[in-house]
Amino acid sequence: MKVNKEEIGENKVKLEVEIEEERVEDALDEAYKKVVKKVDIDGFRKGKVPRTLLEKRYGEEVLHKDALDILIQQGYYEAVQEADIEPIDQPEITDAHIQGGEPATFTAEVEVKPDVELGNYTELEVEPEEVTVEAEDIEQELEAKRQEHAQLVGVDREVVEEGDFVTIDYEGYVDGETFEGGSAEDYNLEIGSESFVPGFEEQLTGVEVGAETTVEITFPENYQSDDLAGEDAEFEVKVKDIKRKEVPELDDEFAKDLGFETLDELKSDIEEDLAAEAEEKADRAYENQLVEAAVENAEVDVPEVMVEEEIDNMLEGQKMQMQQQGFDFDEYLEMTGMDEEALRDNFRGQAAERTKSNLVLEAIAEEEGIEVTEEEIDEKVEEIAKNQGQDQDPEQIKAFLQMQGQLDQLKDGLQMEKTMEFLKDNN
Repeated sequence: MKVNKEEIGENKVKLEVEIEEERVEDALDEAYKKVVKKVDIDGFRKGKVPRTLLEKRYGEEVLHKDALDILIQQGYYEAVQEADIEPIDQPEITDAHIQGGEPATFTAEVEVKPDVELGNYTELEVEPEEVTVEAEDIEQELEAKRQEHAQLVGVDREVVEEGDFVTIDYEGYVDGETFEGGSAEDYNLEIGSESFVPGFEEQLTGVEVGAETTVEITFPENYQSDDLAGEDAEFEVKVKDIKRKEVPELDDEFAKDLGFETLDELKSDIEEDLAAEAEEKADRAYENQLVEAAVENAEVDVPEVMVEEEIDNMLEGQKMQMQQQGFDFDEYLEMTGMDEEALRDNFRGQAAERTKSNLVLEAIAEEEGIEVTEEEIDEKVEEIAKNQGQDQDPEQIKAFLQMQGQLDQLKDGLQMEKTMEFLKDNN
């Protein structure tokens, strides 16, 4: 096979491919085996019509389309390998020609991964952030744990006060008519939390248990329901119960309830966790700064098709995340007032930055000969298997990833990790 490569524009290549006549004949035979199954000619069983008779009856061209499909599929893949290019989009095939006894030819134009002109990426003037854990951070975490283990207990009074947790029944009216979502029974509400419509909670202070009262409010102009925004409403409310939050004392007994011997031991554990969290956050920030500096020193034109592909990935990730959280994507779009195209536009800037960063990191990996071994891939697969459960077979997981086309993604991810480690070790 002969391949002539020509650069015809920024990140675009034209391949002129010629395939030897022996392979053309093989492709015509394959096409014949496919076409003959669909042909009926008197005197012959279906699928048994000789090729010469088939071509005489319908013309040699009857096999050309299928044969070309075979040759182009095979030939394009081989031409890409021979030309040593990395396509980033589907090719545009033109000038395809086939004739028995002659070489077949076609032209493929395709956008390819751009060249990256690396600048300085070692000894960058980037300093990792110093990690410290302040005493007030520990105190805040202790208070959060106290609140997390607080209990609601009954009170020796009958009148609602600020900070109480009350159980109420209510029914709302606008212009004397009930409205959707305007009523509930046994609703739990913290007085002063401002979690209800503004003005509602304040009017319940001073109300006695068992008493019924009328609460008058005006829905905010920016209320989530357009039908209620700015409307005056009345709620008939009955207070059924009052409780108060009881927070545990911050002492050794509290620490023991959390599995520690003393309060000091609990504080030390919190300090270690906060330090580890801060170190991880600082490490991520340091990595981002290193990449940003390396990217700033490099020159690369990011193809739009790669940006669009990254937007596709981000959009799918958003949908999957929302699905895992139990949200409907279409409802999310409606709530935010956007359509999918507007969301894609929101992702565009970040997608362009990600794509450029990935291109620069890949170029650094190639320049430094950073590769991923089969042993490293197997170790990662074993880690995945271990995280999924003891019964998971690493070989089965690897086979599944291979079948889903995700093994290359895993390998790319490992290469990016190793490249990141290289940057940190050399700066």
